[in-house]
Amino acid sequence: MPKIHVLVSVPQPLRGLILSPEAERKLANLATVTTNEDGRNWMAEELAARLPGVDALITSWGFVPLDWAVLAAADRLRLVAHAAGSVKRLVSDALYDRGVAVTHAAGRIADSVAEFSLLMAMTGLRQAHTLDRQMKAGEWPKTREAPVYEIAGKRVGLLGMGYVGRRSARIFQAVGAEVWAYDPYLQPADAERLGVRKADLDELLSGCKVISVHLPVTDETHRMLGARELALIQDGAVFVNTARSLVVDQGALLTELQKGRFWAALDVFDKEPLPADSPLWGLENVLITPHIAGGSQFEGQYIREIFADNVGRFLRGEFPLRNQIDKQRGF
Repeated sequence: MPKIHVLVSVPQPLRGLILSPEAERKLANLATVTTNEDGRNWMAEELAARLPGVDALITSWGFVPLDWAVLAAADRLRLVAHAAGSVKRLVSDALYDRGVAVTHAAGRIADSVAEFSLLMAMTGLRQAHTLDRQMKAGEWPKTREAPVYEIAGKRVGLLGMGYVGRRSARIFQAVGAEVWAYDPYLQPADAERLGVRKADLDELLSGCKVISVHLPVTDETHRMLGARELALIQDGAVFVNTARSLVVDQGALLTELQKGRFWAALDVFDKEPLPADSPLWGLENVLITPHIAGGSQFEGQYIREIFADNVGRFLRGEFPLRNQIDKQRGF
């Protein structure tokens, strides 16, 4: 098979996480590879100038939208592989209307996020981090005085049943939790197949010991969890958000957390890095992490096993590609 021209637009140091040396060698066997050596993401004009003669493009976080202006000079582009999650900001009708195949890593990232969500839920229930902090401060905590719980038998409410929600359902079920799900687009047959109880929002928020957010940001979900909704969460619950901060009214959430009614693990924030003056830093009932739920050592594996395979499929004309999405199925 003839080699194609692949443009890897991802700069260092991120490219080092996405493309392992082994993955680069595998890719080089299938394609002529050009990489971004500028140490930053290209501006739209810079990318457009590099697209003539490119058959496949690798993108990742912080990439410019592929609109008509950027794609005007893309005379051979037929494949865009996004080595990250949602491509909502990246793709446009221009890309699909030109017949370009689009793949992403959302399905693979979802495994990492689901695992991290379980970890945060169990941390909130068992409070091992609090005991560690107390012991390092010279105390020997009386664990029986602190409420700790097993996750087995607990009711876990998942908000959103997309890639991450569905994988989270499976992983929470594996440790014995009863899974409820809120998603207006989840069909009853799918809920039955997944083994989850479909619930309305208020029922889930008030009835679940653990609530885990897996919603994308849309017109429907923007600040969906406001003061009224957050007030429904039961005292002593565990609230986990590894999705997007914009689906939660951050002021209302802070108010509830300052009351100490429930515990929260937050991986996403309206402003990142989290500002130094954020009140969240001082709350004992909040565990904060730097937007890393989807970050593990999967990236090189993804490119090696998925992208390199897709390049071969692309050359052989074998469609659909692995993890391929289209205009009809959304982002």
